Amino acid sequence: MPITGPDPSCLEADAREVRPDLPVILVAAIALIDVDGRILLAQRPEGKSMAGLWEFPGGKVEDGETPEVALIRELHEELDLDISASCLAPLTFASHPYEDFHLLMPLYLCRVWKGNPTPKEGQALKWVRLENFGDYPMPPADLPLVAILRDFL
Repeated sequence: MPITGPDPSCLEADAREVRPDLPVILVAAIALIDVDGRILLAQRPEGKSMAGLWEFPGGKVEDGETPEVALIRELHEELDLDISASCLAPLTFASHPYEDFHLLMPLYLCRVWKGNPTPKEGQALKWVRLENFGDYPMPPADLPLVAILRDFL
C-alpha cells in the first residue's frame, strides 16, 4: 500500500539531528503588534551572540518562572513596558538546535500594553510589517515563527 499524506521524506533523518547531550534552554518571545499591524523587532546588540540579527523581544525563562512571567519581567527590564498576563496569547513555538544548546521558544502575541517601547539595553528597535521581515536578518530559530505569523495574521 502506498504512503499517503505528507511527503514521506519527513521520515528520513534531517540535518538537525537529535542531540540529547545538548542542554535545553527555554526562552520566551513575543510578537508585539501595534494598531497599524506592525510587529516590534529588536536588534541584538554588539557583544551578544548573534549580534546584529533582528529578533522578537523576550528572554530566558529563569528557574521558577513560567514563560508568561518571564515575558512580563523581560519586557519591563528591556523595553520599559508593562504587560498583563491576560494580554498574552500563545501562538506557536520554535525548537532549534544550536551548537552548544537546544532552544525551545514559545511565541506569544500581544496587542495591548502600557508604555512606549524604550530600548534599555542598547538594542535598536523597529516596527516592521510582516511583508518586510525579509529585510531584517534573524536568528535561525526565529524564521519558522515568521512563517506561522504570516499564516495567522
